Amino acid sequence: MFRPILAALALVLALVAPALAEVKIQEVTSPGGFKAWLVEDHGIPFTALEIRFVGGTSLDMPGKRGATYLMSGLIEEGAGDLDSRGFAEARDGLAASFRFNAGADTFGVSAKFLTENRDQAADLLALALTKPRFDQDAVDRVREQVLSGLRSDEKDPGTIASRTFDALAFGDHPYATAGEGTLESVAALTRDDIVAAWKGAIARDRVVIGAAGDISAEDLGKLLDKLLGGLPATGAPQPGPAPWTLTPGISVVDFPSPQSVVFFGHEGLRRDDPDFFAAYVLNEVMGGGRFSARLMREVREKRGLTYGIGTYLVPMDLGELYLGQFSASNDKVAAAVKVVQDEWARIATEGITEQELAETKTYLTGSYALRFSGNGPIAEIMVGMQLDHLPPDYIATRNAKLEAVTLEDVKRVAARLFHPDHLRFVVVGQPAGLTPTP
Repeated sequence: MFRPILAALALVLALVAPALAEVKIQEVTSPGGFKAWLVEDHGIPFTALEIRFVGGTSLDMPGKRGATYLMSGLIEEGAGDLDSRGFAEARDGLAASFRFNAGADTFGVSAKFLTENRDQAADLLALALTKPRFDQDAVDRVREQVLSGLRSDEKDPGTIASRTFDALAFGDHPYATAGEGTLESVAALTRDDIVAAWKGAIARDRVVIGAAGDISAEDLGKLLDKLLGGLPATGAPQPGPAPWTLTPGISVVDFPSPQSVVFFGHEGLRRDDPDFFAAYVLNEVMGGGRFSARLMREVREKRGLTYGIGTYLVPMDLGELYLGQFSASNDKVAAAVKVVQDEWARIATEGITEQELAETKTYLTGSYALRFSGNGPIAEIMVGMQLDHLPPDYIATRNAKLEAVTLEDVKRVAARLFHPDHLRFVVVGQPAGLTPTP
């Protein structure tokens, strides 16, 4: 069944490759000095704008965990002379869309606006970024929404597993704790803490920009100066690299449920590592989303131990993970853990086959073009490329880099990347026959 899928992907690639080649990135510098990447597309009269401020929730001050995340939910709850309702009505009246989010490494702004309303939408967004109100009633309301989410997280085994793994892996670094904060830390946050988080996270010295749609380079430059020119020059200092404190073994968190959630992994690779492309291929073979991935085949198809299992390279700004996840009934967890350990050891010593390499290359190169499905995704991809320090021609050269990966590269990198004796399993549930280790 898999070969017809590969053939279909090859056909898709042949059809969309010309369109992909037409994704021409312009490097734009505004009169005020803001740098951005732009893909012009005047076919539809709207523009997608993606802005990232480097730092994110990692900038939270000691004892103020969750401040940046809470701020992200408050920044359009009123700005300038507009209260929360007034701001929402103004935004909706322009048919504009603004989204704000705070991740571990970035504070993100996503905006979409019609060409006819571009200037008014930019003025409104600039108001949110430079003059947010943080009214106390809005702080209290959004804080309660965050606290409600945190209460739900305390009952979610997947969240518990993820946070336990991070705490084991990253010591006293911000990565070790949830960016949303804790019930205690969020409850204690004041309006002054929110203002401090805003001033620390949103500044001109850490901004990365991608735009796609119905806008020229000249007009984008003017818009960026209007939008970002009123921001402070510098923000809060970023923390240093995350320490690596994860030890091998098995951790069990008791949770009353008929099945367990399992997170597993060890240290990964940086995105700029010369071996990243080979590692990317290896991960797709080991635990990618297809049913042909080794762990899906060995854990699910052959043995019926889980419904699904996957692995992920997670290169962050200040640390990197190689992470996997699955769920299984309590009586099957121990067997599934053993299969993962065995497959980890097998790929480390044997690498992969020529057929696996060829099929994975076909899939990864064929599916790449499908990501460029509109102005929004294109703007987001360009921001991601800049954050990863990739050149503007990466879209055109990415598949060639994958095709250049050889079986010898893969075998060498497999020995470097996969360490079965370094794996830590965090199991949340009541697994049978599984002995925790220190």
